[in-house]
This record gives sequence, structure tokens and C-alpha cells, in this order.
Amino acid sequence: MAILALLVMLVNIRQPFPSVAPLHHVPTVAVILCAPWWLRRWPLGNVALVCLLGFFALHSFGARWTYSSVPYDAWFRTLVGTDSSHLFGWTRNHYDRLVHFAFGGLMMMPVMEWLRPVLPGLSSRVRCVATVVTLLSASAVYELFEGLLALAVPADLAEDYNGQQGDPWDAHKDMALALAGSLLVAAGLRWNRPVLSH
Repeated sequence: MAILALLVMLVNIRQPFPSVAPLHHVPTVAVILCAPWWLRRWPLGNVALVCLLGFFALHSFGARWTYSSVPYDAWFRTLVGTDSSHLFGWTRNHYDRLVHFAFGGLMMMPVMEWLRPVLPGLSSRVRCVATVVTLLSASAVYELFEGLLALAVPADLAEDYNGQQGDPWDAHKDMALALAGSLLVAAGLRWNRPVLSH
């Protein structure tokens, strides 16, 4: 959590989008503040903690530039000499898609471990399915929150925060990617029975 707090401070140095950044950082700051109590009550293993940190690190980078403006094309161009959008024919910034996919994948282990003491009677297989359903539900609730936010704040702020980039199916694709990420990890756990039964 100290690493995550340091990362949040670093990504806000010379923040290029100061009007949107606070909205993005609220969940991360809430996790940091609640973590001491939460981890005492529901301890997580090292793998689950690293997954949690990985997801919130990706989110923090998105929060620095807003999800629509993360300069991964410039980074890609520096590494290989051409930008990824040109290489793959992309017409939008796909960083938000990556983070929604990562949400489904990286949050599998933390949520599975959280469900073990909360619902102790579940078999490991049912707990895995319950985790996928929990993550898809969380993804849907988040998309509903984004929709309500769009009604409550000025249109330009909502667009910067939501990162739809003109795609009317953005929410559906984001949820589908979260589901795909969680199903991919669930399939991997199915083949790794010791981790699944942990």
C-alpha cells in the first residue's frame, strides 16, 4: 500500500489533467486508506496482493493522462520506431480497454481469497464461478456509475473521465473485456488445481 501511495503521488506531479484526476484517484485512495483494516480482517496472499497492486498501478497511470490520452503510441514509437495505432490500424486510444481486461484478470485472485472466509461453504470450483460473477457485477456497477456521472457533471468532464471516445458501445465492450479477463484467469486456475483450492 505504501508503494501504491507513492505511485499516486508520482503520477500527480505536474498533472496534465487536474480537473479529472481527482475523480480517477478516489478509488485508489479509498483502497489505500481502508487497506490496514481490510487486510487485517481478510488477509491476502502475496500473489493476490501483487495482482491488486498491478491493477491499481495500471489505473493510476490511466488517471494521470485520462484513459483517452495515455501516450502509449509515443512509448511504442520510442521502442520500435512506429506507433501501435498505425501498426494495428487502431483509431482510438485503447488503454481503457487494457485496464478493463486487467480488472477481470488481476482481481480474480484477490476476490477469490476474499470470498473464501466470507462464503466458507463454497467448493473451490463454485468459488471461482462466484468470483467471475462478482467481477462482472462490479464491472456493470462501475459502468452504471459512469453513466450517472455523465448526467451529473459537465459534458466535457464526463467525456474526459469516461473515455468513451465517441463509441456508443463502450460500456458493453468494457464489461465484455472484464469478463474475458476473468474467464481467462479462471481457465488458468482450473488447470492449476493447487492455486484454485488454496
